[in-house]
Amino acid sequence: MMNNTQFEYMANLQYKVKSLTAQVNVFKSGEQYKKLENAHAKILASKNREISRIKRELADVRQKYVDVRKNWQEVIEDMEKEHAREIAEKDRIIAELERQIAKRDEKIADLRQKTKSAVEECYQARTELEDEKNKVKKLTAQINRDFTTSGIPSSQIKHNKKKVTNNRVRTGRKPGGQPGHSGHRRKPQTPTQWRVIPAPEKFLQPEFKETGRQITKQHIEIRMELVVTEFSTPEYRNTITGQRVHANFPEGLVNEVTYGGSVKALAFIVQNQCNVSGKKTTDFIREITGGKLCLSGGLISNLAKEFAEKSKAEQEKAIADLYVSPTMYTDFTGARVNGENKQVLVCSNGKQTMYFAREHKGHEGVKGTPVEHFQNNLVHDHDLTFYNYGGNHQECLAHISRCLKDCVLNDSGRKWYNQMEQLISEMIHFKNGLDPEDARNPDEINPEKVGEFETRYDEIRKLAEEEYDYEPPDMKYFPTGFNLYKRMGKFREYHLLFLHDKTVDPTNNLSERCLRTFKRKQQQVMSFRSFAGFSYFCVALSVIMSFAFEGKNLFESISDIFQPIDPTTA
Repeated sequence: MMNNTQFEYMANLQYKVKSLTAQVNVFKSGEQYKKLENAHAKILASKNREISRIKRELADVRQKYVDVRKNWQEVIEDMEKEHAREIAEKDRIIAELERQIAKRDEKIADLRQKTKSAVEECYQARTELEDEKNKVKKLTAQINRDFTTSGIPSSQIKHNKKKVTNNRVRTGRKPGGQPGHSGHRRKPQTPTQWRVIPAPEKFLQPEFKETGRQITKQHIEIRMELVVTEFSTPEYRNTITGQRVHANFPEGLVNEVTYGGSVKALAFIVQNQCNVSGKKTTDFIREITGGKLCLSGGLISNLAKEFAEKSKAEQEKAIADLYVSPTMYTDFTGARVNGENKQVLVCSNGKQTMYFAREHKGHEGVKGTPVEHFQNNLVHDHDLTFYNYGGNHQECLAHISRCLKDCVLNDSGRKWYNQMEQLISEMIHFKNGLDPEDARNPDEINPEKVGEFETRYDEIRKLAEEEYDYEPPDMKYFPTGFNLYKRMGKFREYHLLFLHDKTVDPTNNLSERCLRTFKRKQQQVMSFRSFAGFSYFCVALSVIMSFAFEGKNLFESISDIFQPIDPTTA
């Protein structure tokens, strides 16, 4: 049974359904659509009329705007013309006033200039005088710079040549052997032929008796002769195959004429040790062999390459010895290869010396050399690259000493230059006076003396600091002294390492001497033709220097490398 509420709800739903059904029927018949379309058409027509009216009004407004803008433009143009005339008049008046003001300012400036001219001229004269003094000081420093005050070799000094002083004390004795000394006599050689001189007739008289002693004197000549061994063997022909055969020749005999190790060693030494050109080497060997032996230029130019390739064992031994040495000396120097600047790095421990051809200095130049992985004491100049390698460092005090002498000549008002140069000289003499046989005994160095040297070193630097505080350095024209003062403070321990380790020298002169050997060759060739030839020469020179330090016979050692097996005895 439905209650009243439910009955009312159902009745309302039925009414709504009937109403909606009637509306749907109206729309289905299309009458309602027609009414809506007519109503919409009336509204659209009304709106179109309104839009047409607004367009007409807008067209009228635009025409009025154009007319107004045209009128305003004419007015503005008239006003601009009038304004331009007024501005031109004002500009004329301002220009006239500016000319009057300029004339008055010129008169005022002229009066002021006259009142200050005396002071300004005096000030300018003093400034110019001080500047000229500094320029003269700088130029004088450049002129005075020679082999005693810089790293320039004495041979390259073109002006102001100085006599190289002899520090030895004169004894008053004549040069040569002194009475009471046996002297260094010429060494007799094993005779190759004998000649007996008969006694004169007057010595055969009865009053003369033989003592049993033979008086001998040697006359020594040198003769160059060719030792030519010709090998021959019969040739056979296989009658079946037609093959021609013969016995094997000794190893190394490939060409019809083969030069032995002694021939190559002679040419190699003359060219690379004596620094003779290839053409002159050929001429020299041809002359001493009576015109019989004439080596080709290609063979001579290829000797350094052949020697470098055949001396691998000697090179590896030299590098191994450098690695285990307690101290190694190294430095760069320039070279010319095919008209371009290249570099040579030298590494030496006093017994083994190696030269390395490099494109550049710096870390690229160090790469692949013993310096790269060296872990002990490294002696070098003030090239900061080397401070990244090695276990400890010693800067070359010879460079510092020359720099101090340069400062004494060109900045003589400061006292610390002379005192520091004298201290360095004393420290070097003290180190050179130590017993070289006990170089590995660090206790041999007097700690009290070392402490005294270090105290004086610090006191002189303190004096330099006071002098620079009182009179600032001239950083524009001569900053050398002040830069050296800062450097000797920053790298103090690397300047005094030699006082604590007897295996370390205070200077890098060993590297300088080794590089001087290369520079002699560089001066002869002027410029290497290729980097490969430059590299081969550096390798060859390394082995030559190692043989020289070891005291080996250079000719025999090089001959063995060129020809380790003698075909004449094979």
